[in-house]
Amino acid sequence: MLSFLKRDTTKSLQKAYEKKLTEAQQAQRNGDIRSYSMLSEEADKLYSKLQTAQADKK
Repeated sequence: MLSFLKRDTTKSLQKAYEKKLTEAQQAQRNGDIRSYSMLSEEADKLYSKLQTAQADKK
């Protein structure tokens, strides 16, 4: 009934995913490969959560 008041989790997950990718890119540019790989792994986890949230939404 009040579904328009619910928070859209896919938007927040998308923003978090894009932020992690940007952080990973900056770490790679700075030559910090260890941080790059850790941030990329976190981004992959967020991406999988995003995909499941989008599938649940449909």
